[in-house]
Amino acid sequence: MDVTVAEYIRRTVLKIPRDEIKTMLQKWGFLSETQLQTINFHQIKENISQDVVQLCEENSADIKQAAVLDIIYNHIYPNKRVWSVYQMNKTGEETEFFDLTDFKKKFKRRLRSALKNVTINFREYEDNAVWIRIAWGTPYTKPNQYKTSYVVYHSQTPYVFISVSVLKSNLPLLCQNFQTYYPRPLQERNVAPENGDLRIIQENRNEKERIQRVNQEVFGDGPQPKLEFAQYKLETMFKSDPKMDVLDEKEPFRCLVKFSSPHLLESLKSLAPAGMADAPLSPLLTCIPQKARNYFKIREKKGFFPGSFVSP
Repeated sequence: MDVTVAEYIRRTVLKIPRDEIKTMLQKWGFLSETQLQTINFHQIKENISQDVVQLCEENSADIKQAAVLDIIYNHIYPNKRVWSVYQMNKTGEETEFFDLTDFKKKFKRRLRSALKNVTINFREYEDNAVWIRIAWGTPYTKPNQYKTSYVVYHSQTPYVFISVSVLKSNLPLLCQNFQTYYPRPLQERNVAPENGDLRIIQENRNEKERIQRVNQEVFGDGPQPKLEFAQYKLETMFKSDPKMDVLDEKEPFRCLVKFSSPHLLESLKSLAPAGMADAPLSPLLTCIPQKARNYFKIREKKGFFPGSFVSP
């Protein structure tokens, strides 16, 4: 095993909290369960890292395996990196369906055609997120494994999340590899269910079609990026006729509203079709994917009627 690979694995293990090292190594899957049983996970982390490196030496680990361990670590601790959100423009090259194998081939080919010394690793997760780790080199130096870029791409969405340790000249090269994949619009099937109620009135059918159309315009047809919470801070004033003097206090009302769910955006998307909310939903909720953030402040806009407020 290359000495640089050994050192990289050692440093990665040292970043992991000691109580989670065994679990993360199991997720990695490069070391067998029998090998893991030989490690004393109660000793100091430096000794644990040395034991892991020794076992990786026995298995002839290379930079590909080391990179996968690094991806797993960053996937579990994404908040340790600074992320930027990019919205991709639709081009004429995209297909209607996302093919991961084809995407990987094109991504590697285009990046390596412009920059020879680069390490690229992929890992797909169950929420349709593709994690990409890129270590950059130069025409004369090998890729620097300690200054990597991370890209998280949710297929069927126009958004790419990038945590950059990259030269500014390489950033456009990285971004132009992404395409926005829009699936084919849903076609309403005019087929009555086998035991359906044929007395259904046209108004109900039209309303269902309207809800479906509005929902599709707001959320699209593809799976939503996985988001677990959104937070809104509201600040507004109660205004009345000065002669009435209803309130002595002139301080604004403030409150904090939080929405949480294992998959918040998919939950919001299902509200109107399920009959639990009117369509379209409030722009305060539907703007989450467009604004690419989940923290909002809602303040009263000067000059509006009493009690009115808008989102910034």
